[in-house]
Amino acid sequence: MSLFICPLCQSPLQPAADTWRCDGSLHPKQTAHPFDVARQGYVNLLPVQQKKSKAPGDSQQSIEARKRFLNAGHYQPLQTLICQKMRELLSKNDSVTEPIIKKDSKVVNWLDIGCGEGYYTQAMTQTGMDTLIAADISKPAVVELAKASKALGRLWYQQAKDSVTNETVKSAAIYPFVTSAAHLPLRTHSIKGISSIFSPILPEAFNEVLTADGYLIIAKPDVGHLATMREALFDSVREHDSDKFLHELAPYFTLMGTERVSTEMTLSATDLADLMTMTPYAYRALNEKRQALLDSVETEPFATQAKFVIYILQKTVAE
Repeated sequence: MSLFICPLCQSPLQPAADTWRCDGSLHPKQTAHPFDVARQGYVNLLPVQQKKSKAPGDSQQSIEARKRFLNAGHYQPLQTLICQKMRELLSKNDSVTEPIIKKDSKVVNWLDIGCGEGYYTQAMTQTGMDTLIAADISKPAVVELAKASKALGRLWYQQAKDSVTNETVKSAAIYPFVTSAAHLPLRTHSIKGISSIFSPILPEAFNEVLTADGYLIIAKPDVGHLATMREALFDSVREHDSDKFLHELAPYFTLMGTERVSTEMTLSATDLADLMTMTPYAYRALNEKRQALLDSVETEPFATQAKFVIYILQKTVAE
């Protein structure tokens, strides 16, 4: 049974190296819809009618800034903690009451929603799942993720090889595609876990695709995140209300635990400019405020603290 469904008619959708094609079984005229695989290795499963703008999602400028900033290691502690928590859920770790993986378990599918250019996604491939679906509404972001995955031999139609031993490397097969989180082209109850890192939270959509014992990992900015930067950019600073979405998840999910991580950062002018560009502060702050802050960093590095909170939830079993 296919993991994917057609975004146009909801018929089963079969992946292939060149073209994904649905069987048209649920279309009134039995029409089969094709979706070509781009040369970079991604598939566009976002119909025009689901777009709210001509180019939804992050811009190329924001993506490039985020790539530079994250690849410099500034948010490495967050990446490490997320993968640690996923590894615990996907293993027989004694600290987990009900681990996902068991000897008689089936293939484990994980969805990284709002994956962006894939900084966290690529690290997730080593945590224990078999299939990693990387989805984002931003086409430029998915293009970057697909190119990197292809270069590493991690796409669903590739088998990664160790550069020294030439042996097949055990890592999750990545399926990168462009889609709307509100209209996931995934079979009902087919996903074992979802990660949402600084991405929209859609309780009903997540509940629909998760298995009965599925997990949800959410990462958000914590209270005090980038406080000194926000104080320099805005006259009035409104604090992050990190857990405001929990009541929306309550009908479907039970909170298992909360983890926090913080890291001190000393940023150059280039790093700071990239950080502002990759965050909402890029358009919320006045230009003169942004420039004044950047000018001040030309003579002395800027110190700030990144603070994050991770929520680990499990789908509530219906009584």
